[in-house]
Amino acid sequence: MLKVVSQVEGLDIYKILKDTGSIMEGHFKLSSGYHSKYYLQCARLLQYPDITYRLARKALDVVSEDIDIENINAVVSPAMGGILWGYMVAYAAGCRMIFTERKTESMELRRGFEIESGQEIIVAEDVITTGGSVKEVIEICKKNGAQIKAVTSIVDRSAGLEFGCPYYYLIKLGIEKYQPSECKLCRGNIPLVYPGSKKKNADN
Repeated sequence: MLKVVSQVEGLDIYKILKDTGSIMEGHFKLSSGYHSKYYLQCARLLQYPDITYRLARKALDVVSEDIDIENINAVVSPAMGGILWGYMVAYAAGCRMIFTERKTESMELRRGFEIESGQEIIVAEDVITTGGSVKEVIEICKKNGAQIKAVTSIVDRSAGLEFGCPYYYLIKLGIEKYQPSECKLCRGNIPLVYPGSKKKNADN
């Protein structure tokens, strides 16, 4: 089952995800080990700058109902998934964009990127599920004295998260998943695919 809730009027986000191949249907092994009929890969959408920019503008329209975008100093995103989305959000907002990287187990600022005390920040991620990377980015920004004004994503796949600031998404997707031993798709003998970024066999 796929539950869809859109926060955007006048733009069919789900259709855009489908048309760009970002939502795939079949029998997938997720990185968590669960099985699902659906798999989400926003990188397929983000390969189109014109579409991504339209979504970034729409996201800022939603954010600007509560926040003065002109006061935003930077958009900060976790690498890698959030980089392209964050870059387009920053371009639409007219500010700079930087990103954090996971050098070992934790996120950190590298490449000479700096966050100054008092700066107003938007944290941008393409898809939020557990929110772990976003929370790390927020912590880095706060340690540098910045103010987190909002978090924005294209897709919210979480069960409900609190970031200590407003969270705006374009679409919420509830994707049903199964334990391998209880998977209806396995019982139907539908071929299992592992589409993740790390190379693994589906049987692992």
